[in-house]
Parts: sequence; structure tokens; C-alpha cells
Amino acid sequence: MKLLSVIVPCYNEEENIRDFYNELLKTEAFFKSKDVEFEIIYVNDGSKDGTVREVKKLHEEDERVHLINFSRNFGKEAGIYAGLQKSKGDFVVMLDCDLQDPPALLPEMYGYIVNDGYDSVATRRVTRKGEPPIRSFFARRFYSLINKMSRTEIVDGARDYRLMTRQFVDAILSMEEYNRFSKGIFGWVGFETKWLEYENIERKKGETKWSFWKLFVYALDGIIAFSTVPLAVASILGVVFCILAVILIIVTIVRKMVFGDPTSGWPSLVCIISLISGVQLFCLGIVGQYLSKTYLEVKHRPIYIVKEEI
Repeated sequence: MKLLSVIVPCYNEEENIRDFYNELLKTEAFFKSKDVEFEIIYVNDGSKDGTVREVKKLHEEDERVHLINFSRNFGKEAGIYAGLQKSKGDFVVMLDCDLQDPPALLPEMYGYIVNDGYDSVATRRVTRKGEPPIRSFFARRFYSLINKMSRTEIVDGARDYRLMTRQFVDAILSMEEYNRFSKGIFGWVGFETKWLEYENIERKKGETKWSFWKLFVYALDGIIAFSTVPLAVASILGVVFCILAVILIIVTIVRKMVFGDPTSGWPSLVCIISLISGVQLFCLGIVGQYLSKTYLEVKHRPIYIVKEEI
């Protein structure tokens, strides 16, 4: 018998724990016919509701259900990493508890790996139905931008919902960085990946935990983690403004010597100083972002802390 590890990061998903479990069990007959058993790993990321209580109830009914309970909220990336570390399966799949990642796709995903030799099968949404238009717009711009700036391909609409072989998982675990951006890590390690497209599914219960600001910060983390282009931009802007400054100095001297024109007044001077100061602060902010990530890495703090494990 082979083992399939199902990793389910959770944050305040009390209403969805059992519904997800019931949907997953609908694929059980298929996997039993292929001699594959389940282990279901719920990773509780510091939930404030009854998520832990609901998982413990499931564990009492089904010993295949496991719980990793964090001491506080460490973020979804930490939940994914913890689940991968604790998984023992020959195959590992990650999917959200809110049923926006349909478990019904698992048999098809399994077929691509076993029959077609893929190392992983990833999913992507072809529509963003149900999302606010402004959020969808910025999401598309982010994917367009990061693919121009990074050598690592990050597919537009990619979900964390992915079925992987043990070799693929071990490659992911070998990257022990503190500042994690899984969408980029999946692409960086390589291997053969099959992309499976599906229509966006709205969550049935509860509310999304991803605000616009959290998504914005997450996008910045992704750009900084997989591209050094912003640093190059800062350097180029510095060179350009130095050249412009020299040209303006020469123009000012020539005008004074040839035409006798007085130096321009304070309004233009204030505008120039404000512009250059703004560019300097912008470039300093870019450098600061990279420095802050380096600072967090060299501390060697654990990615997560487990309070309880069942």
C-alpha cells in the first residue's frame, strides 16, 4: 500500500473542517482501488475559533486525521512547510480547507503522476469569479510584473493546491529559508509539472483571511525573494540622476556666462530637491527591504513552533 499525505493549513476554519473531510472521503474509493491510503494533516495556524476542537473530534472518529497546532499565527507559508515536514506519504497534496480547492480533482491529478510520469500536478484558476475587480486587476499585474523581473516562472492564477511525489517534496524541504514564497519555490526547484485548469470556486462558509493589504505584502515578499531587479533599478536611477545633475550644472553655468541669466528661483529648486529626495528615499526603501529579509534570515529563528501535535 502506498500513502497519500493530505496537508490542510487552517486559520479560523471551524465551519469548514468537517465539510472538507467529507468531500475528501468521496475520493477514498478511487484511491483504495489503487492501493493508496490517506493520512490527513490539519495544520492549525493559531486559530481563534474552534478549529482545533473540530479536528480533535475528527481524530477520535478517524485515526488517519492528524493535528499540528501552532503556538500562534505564523502564516500560511509556515503551515505549508510544517505539513510537508510532517508528511510521510509517497505522494503529498496541499489544499485549502475552504473547499475552493476541490478534492474531486485528486483522482485526475493522481493519474497524471502515475500514468504520465509527472513529478507534480499543480492547479490554476482560469477565472476569478467572485473576487472584487480591483483585487483581480492587481493580481494579474503582479504575475505579469514578477515574471518579467524573475527567472523563476510563476503562473498566473496558480493555487497552492498541488499533488507532488516524495522526490519533489524533499526538494522543497531542502530550501530552509525563513522568508518563504511557495509559488516561487515550486517553480525554482524545477521537475516536470502538469498544470490543471479549473473555474474559480467561491468559498461556501466563512470569510477569506486574505485582505488586500496582506496580499500586497505577500506580493512584495515574492518579488524580493525571487528577483534582484529592484536593486538594479535603484542603482540605475542613481546613475541617471547623477548624469542629469551634471548636465543641469553645465547648463546653468553656460547660461550665466553667455546670456547673463540669473539662477532660477526657489520654486524650481524646491521641486528638484523634492523629486531627487523622493527617488533617494524610494531606492533606500528597496535596499531596506532586502536588508530586512537578510536580517530575519541570519537570526535563524524557527519557521514555526508547535504547541500540540496529535
